[in-house]
Amino acid sequence: MATETQSFKVKGMSCGHCAKRVENAALGVKGISSAKVDLGSESLRVEYAGQPPVQTLAEAIREAGYELVQA
Repeated sequence: MATETQSFKVKGMSCGHCAKRVENAALGVKGISSAKVDLGSESLRVEYAGQPPVQTLAEAIREAGYELVQA
């Protein structure tokens, strides 16, 4: 199965530790194989196979203390 990528804005990040928490939260979502935060643009880029797990991803990011905004 081919992988897809999608980018999101993430509100509430202010440091490298925040970025790492967001990446780890995203990687905990079933189907996501890669997650990379760009702190400067407050964005998260994820790679996944199958249907985009947007709702589950948003919940995981919220539980980590941040807000996911679809770009």
